Amino acid sequence: MTEVPPPTDNYELLSRIPMRLSVEVGSTSMTLSALIALKQDAVVALDRQTDDPLDILANGTLIARGEIVTVDGRYGVRICEIVASVK
Repeated sequence: MTEVPPPTDNYELLSRIPMRLSVEVGSTSMTLSALIALKQDAVVALDRQTDDPLDILANGTLIARGEIVTVDGRYGVRICEIVASVK
């Protein structure tokens, strides 16, 4: 577990920057014609198994992996692994 450095003036300033957190269930590649041909109720197979961890991204950058949970009837994500940062 990585220790968080004590707050500094820079940390306080940076800590207020809004970030977009998203969860990626999976992905696939398809041609434009296949995409256009999709109809209501079509099923698109993704590249993940049902028990694979989900990718958690902050502003499009992978930061963690986790699993779907429900919280008061809404979806949530439990963080299972923090991805090491690239330096």
